[in-house]
Amino acid sequence: MNAPAFVPGGKIDAAKTLKPVKVAVLTISDTRDEESDTSGDLLAGRVRDAGHELAARGIVKDDVEEIRAQILAWVAEGVEAIVSTGGTGITGRDVTPEAVRPLFDKELDGFSVVFHMVSYASVGLSTLQSRALAGLVKGCFVFCLPGSNGAVKDGWDKVISAQLDSRHGPCNMVELMPRLMEA
Repeated sequence: MNAPAFVPGGKIDAAKTLKPVKVAVLTISDTRDEESDTSGDLLAGRVRDAGHELAARGIVKDDVEEIRAQILAWVAEGVEAIVSTGGTGITGRDVTPEAVRPLFDKELDGFSVVFHMVSYASVGLSTLQSRALAGLVKGCFVFCLPGSNGAVKDGWDKVISAQLDSRHGPCNMVELMPRLMEA
């Protein structure tokens, strides 16, 4: 019998069965298209490799209304988690936090903290230029990552993947899904 795999901050219990999550990947960019969307490709591949269902994938411009419309459409379709890439920086066109934060029923403040800890190990003080965030929109987890391939790797591999793995202990977000809309 193999020992459970180590995941930072917990362990994967290989004796348990993975419950696949319906995950959508959203690229937010004024310049990327299907051919040049390397961070979206990377993220979609990681979602599939983790055993989840890639429920949808899209690209929208750095536009508050387009971002909100796509997220709300996927939430209405029953997507359980959305991971976006792009638009979290500090330039004038970076509007992902402004678009997404008002949609949150609850913000997951710890996500930004943990993402920055992980990112700092990779890019040092450059992590200050990111406004990565996460929260709940009508029972759907929404994670907003920067647009670089490195940020996608750090965000998925070292933060999001373990929390979307039903086998992760001592706890994970999947086990909370049935209770997210409780009154």
